Amino acid sequence: MAKKTVASLQKGEGRTYSKVIKMEKSPKTGAYVFKEEMVPNEQVKNALK
Repeated sequence: MAKKTVASLQKGEGRTYSKVIKMEKSPKTGAYVFKEEMVPNEQVKNALK
């Protein structure tokens, strides 16, 4: 299923988005949690702040 998603993002307007993966420390357990989101290329720096 992942290949289908990647393939659909490569066509047309899909190239204007980037996948941002942030690592955050959970306040409850202290373990690291990874959060993924798709953001427009112009807003990548804002998403990483």
